[in-house]
Amino acid sequence: MNDQPNPTGLEAIDSVTTELPAISRTLPTGMRVNIRGRSIKLRGLKRQPKGLWRWLLILGPGLIATSAGNDAGGIATYSSAGAQFGYKLIWVMLVLTVSFAVVQEMCARLGAATGRGLLDLIRERFGIGWTLFVVCIVIIANGGVTLSEFVGIGAASELFGVSRYISVPIGAALLWYLVIYGSYAKVEKIFLLMTLVFFAYPIAAFMGRPDWSAVAEGAFVPTIEWDSAYIFLLVGVLGTTITPYIQIFQQSSVVERGAARRHYGPERIDAYFGSIFSNLMSISMIIATGATLYVAGQHEITSAADAAKALEPVAGASAKTLFAIGLLGASLLAGAVLPLATAYAVSEAFGIPKGVNLDFRRGKIFFTIFTAFIVVGAGIALIPNVPIFPLLVGIQVLSGVLLPLYWYLFCFSSRQRPTFDGRVEKFSFL
Repeated sequence: MNDQPNPTGLEAIDSVTTELPAISRTLPTGMRVNIRGRSIKLRGLKRQPKGLWRWLLILGPGLIATSAGNDAGGIATYSSAGAQFGYKLIWVMLVLTVSFAVVQEMCARLGAATGRGLLDLIRERFGIGWTLFVVCIVIIANGGVTLSEFVGIGAASELFGVSRYISVPIGAALLWYLVIYGSYAKVEKIFLLMTLVFFAYPIAAFMGRPDWSAVAEGAFVPTIEWDSAYIFLLVGVLGTTITPYIQIFQQSSVVERGAARRHYGPERIDAYFGSIFSNLMSISMIIATGATLYVAGQHEITSAADAAKALEPVAGASAKTLFAIGLLGASLLAGAVLPLATAYAVSEAFGIPKGVNLDFRRGKIFFTIFTAFIVVGAGIALIPNVPIFPLLVGIQVLSGVLLPLYWYLFCFSSRQRPTFDGRVEKFSFL
């Protein structure tokens, strides 16, 4: 007699189905199926891209965030550094390139590993009080830099002969419409296209025929001058290269992109590539202005037209036009990234729904913050007689002054977060 009970219910179904032969569920390409009364022809999946195209498709938040650092303020600061001190600050950029790459990779890793933004982690580690303080720092710093982007849009348009009272409102409306009515994928692609304008500077750096021995000396022999102008620009270079909004946007975009642990490899490549690409463009700006303006004895840059002279070796009489295109593209890119980074930061700090993909009803606070930064930044940029380049450089110096406190909070808020293999972050190498 068999003492085993007969399988019933779900147990019986499981015992039967496990013995059935496996049937392929793949439908042949070209077959027509009826879905809700509509006859639809099945198409085959696209082939997985290979080679260079595959690597280009990886690029996203890392390249966008780091390239946004070469904004109007960045162009003004690097151009001023090259014009005033030649190649003496290149060594700083090399050191910052390593630090920048490590920092951006860390943000990408935290975003993919935790699925949470930077201000989320700071709130978890320090509580709401310190989080409010960080939000205030971010709003002050980002507000100033957002203003500089619209000042840059106005300066670029005036090189084309278009009044800033026309170009700044149009630029603000364009950026607002792009983000409010676009999906993240579309916005990301447009931002990536904007980064192409930076290639003018490496070309100008080579065609300016700099003294490459002096460039090498400036790169590998550290020089510090205890001069107020040198220290001022040194802090400005620090502030414009590693700024809070770049890390906030990088990590929040990785989260919104839906990156998880299995996507960490591509995100790491994106972060490293973006950091190196961005700083190579920055170094090219210093070399280009050092080889032209510094050598010619023009050490002060007070307008966009002065900075455009660095591109004369490659563009000749069209230097102003080429510079205007680059400045406009850089300002538009950062003019969208900065308000977005601020909206991400405030939303994360208070646990508010966030993201470009949200509809306006669910993301009304997120989009309201974004809109407020656009409107205020564009409005202040329209004030008459604004000293453009001194203002741009001064804002970067402010970011550099606020950087140490922000970094202290960032490092200690992240150091206890587990990574992919169960270890926690260590920051003793920074």
